[in-house]
Amino acid sequence: DAAVADVADESTLLVGGFGLCGIPENLIDAVLRRGARNLTIVSNDTGNESKGLGKLIRNRLVKRAVASYVGENSEVARQYFAGELEVELIPQGTLAEKIRAAAAGIPGFYTPTGYGTLVHEGGEPILYDGHGHVAKISHPRESRDFGGRHYILERAIESDFALVKAWKADTAGNLTFRKAARNFNSPMAKAGKITIAEVEEIVGAGEIDPAHVHVSGIYVDRVVKGEHFERAIEKRTVLGGEANSVAVDPVRERIVRRAVLEFRNEMYVNLGIGIPVLASNYIPKGMTVHLHGENGLMGLGPFPSEDQVDPDLINAGKETVTILDGGSFFSSEESFAMIRGGHIDVTMLGAMQVSRFGDIANWMVPGKLVKGMGGAMDLVSSTGAGTKVVVTMQHRTKNGEPKIVDKCTLPLTGKRCVNQIITEMAVFDVDEKKGLILTEIYEGLSVDDVKTATDASFVVSPELKTMGQIE
Repeated sequence: DAAVADVADESTLLVGGFGLCGIPENLIDAVLRRGARNLTIVSNDTGNESKGLGKLIRNRLVKRAVASYVGENSEVARQYFAGELEVELIPQGTLAEKIRAAAAGIPGFYTPTGYGTLVHEGGEPILYDGHGHVAKISHPRESRDFGGRHYILERAIESDFALVKAWKADTAGNLTFRKAARNFNSPMAKAGKITIAEVEEIVGAGEIDPAHVHVSGIYVDRVVKGEHFERAIEKRTVLGGEANSVAVDPVRERIVRRAVLEFRNEMYVNLGIGIPVLASNYIPKGMTVHLHGENGLMGLGPFPSEDQVDPDLINAGKETVTILDGGSFFSSEESFAMIRGGHIDVTMLGAMQVSRFGDIANWMVPGKLVKGMGGAMDLVSSTGAGTKVVVTMQHRTKNGEPKIVDKCTLPLTGKRCVNQIITEMAVFDVDEKKGLILTEIYEGLSVDDVKTATDASFVVSPELKTMGQIE
């Protein structure tokens, strides 16, 4: 508790972790006992109702949460819509870069992420008044063009304290992390005005090979050996477990079997949660596809056996996974440098709506559903750097409403960024001038069937063919 004794009311805390992986759980408990109020917490997400940062939120110690995703914590949604908690949602890669910039003494930077969305234009609800009305909204960002691409200005995040979790520290303050638990811990450790590191083991100076130091002791002010580590797992997924059964759904399987045809040998691919991630189960034998997890790993493997389950090895959907030979781990800001820089060949993600000219909405239903954009805005912005953006989704909602529309009515994730749409009915390419081009149609369906299920005009390719399926 002495390590957080100077955490005062109104403090801003950077808190490391991704979901419950790599969170500084002992330091969070110490802050809870400390009882400082009106805190601003900056973290990738907000834990759940009873674990991680959820403990501070549940006990009303937090006035403002700055995160990319809050969908696992229903208490955040309750307090937010009740007007009890401010929530500022920031794209995951932008959040990581805002933290990195603070550490590097850079006050701001331009990014393509979020251009043309509420992040850029302002108006994202930050605080409600408790009666269903918005009391505070986000401000618009300045924008500029560089080389024909649109960018917005983002500012670094300043903080009072950084609370991080590392695997080991030495007596010089050097830190090393374990597997995917590096995530936001690494950039946050470098950005805190006062950085407090919770570790599993403290060793003597020199016992960590200098080549294996992930964060230099120059950034670290205090080191605490944790008393107890629960190392909770949000989604324990194992081979043969229930989580794998979703792939047998015939509609989803049809979409996935077509999506895999976009893969080529030695591609680097990012698969979003839901339908896209199922594609990893259908990669042809003999083909190598390097799967990227935006939480900080390359070379995602299949779900583990029960004895392989590791709380420090999860994917971006917070499911336990394995890593293949040749894989690697890295921090969140580096992960999104790979994405924004166009180093990923294909990204596949789901959507609530896609428009005729490739706008996508998949993160928010105003006044009803607020989970956050996570890494989606960063992923779709990479189309300008050469990444192919593929949306895999069912053609209509559960209520039968078209998801392919002339113009998105939900808040955008990205503007004119989708290259291809794959549904159970058809495949569309998106041309920047012509809009939607129907290129494939599922066996037994007609063009009129597709028109009836689609709320946007489209051109029929003269080379229209039956929708492909991987064997």
